[in-house]
Amino acid sequence: MNIAEMLALIGLGYLLKLVVRKEKPFDWLRFITNDVLLAFFVFGNVASKDLGYLLSIKTVFLYVFLIIGISLSASYLYGRIRLKNDPWAGALMVLSVYPNTAALGFPIASLFLNDITPAILYSTTNSMIVIPIVTFIAAHYSSGGASVKESFLKALKFPPTLANLLALGLVVAGVKLPDWFIEPVKTIGWLSIPLLLIYFGSRITLRAFEPRKLLEVGAFRIAIPFLFVSLTLRNARPEIFYSVLIEASMPPAIAANAILAQYRLKADEAISVTFVLTLLVIGLFVILKAFSG
Repeated sequence: MNIAEMLALIGLGYLLKLVVRKEKPFDWLRFITNDVLLAFFVFGNVASKDLGYLLSIKTVFLYVFLIIGISLSASYLYGRIRLKNDPWAGALMVLSVYPNTAALGFPIASLFLNDITPAILYSTTNSMIVIPIVTFIAAHYSSGGASVKESFLKALKFPPTLANLLALGLVVAGVKLPDWFIEPVKTIGWLSIPLLLIYFGSRITLRAFEPRKLLEVGAFRIAIPFLFVSLTLRNARPEIFYSVLIEASMPPAIAANAILAQYRLKADEAISVTFVLTLLVIGLFVILKAFSG
């Protein structure tokens, strides 16, 4: 999927919202995409790997952990100091640590690279780690500070989280599923990408837009990771540098917004911020491509 196709699907979702004017069809779209197809996508991509393959990621694998740690710790500390008990603190953490590494990251990476395998490795590994984290955060902050046990059980009710943990368990146990099973699962799961874009378009609104929240998410999700990778990885091979730089600097994932909607945690504000940041990031990397030749 290229950038033009991605923007067309977002626009289609927005137009459908203007025409349909009812929430129920979009609630069903969210359920099918978020609870069913995304679970297939996560399971298929994680379960298709083996432990040796994951361990061979090396630099890319390391930077997944570094970026998650930097974005999560920085947004958490900011929330504790500045936002206090505001539920936006939880939404900010979710948006800060869950980037759009597939639906947006892959098309942008293809602008710079002929082989985006490192970007795919980053995205797969990132999703495997991030989905349980952000689901737990959303469940915890949406419940008014519930206990760790209550929040954990609530997070486990989200199907992609269960799919991720099951697939990871199979990988660690060395269980290799046959291609005749895993390939159809991955094919079905990939349908979640265009449908997530359509759903995202249907949620577009600037009704709850606040410049302060745009700056907060932009700082922790984009600016800090972009600067960190630029300063520490600029001497790496181009395929490693651009893959990590692009994937680490993507705006919040559409799935992150869907998770916030699932737990009714500042979803309108999150969608508004994500929409604006998506446009800004596309512009950023188009300009970077022009200057890099």
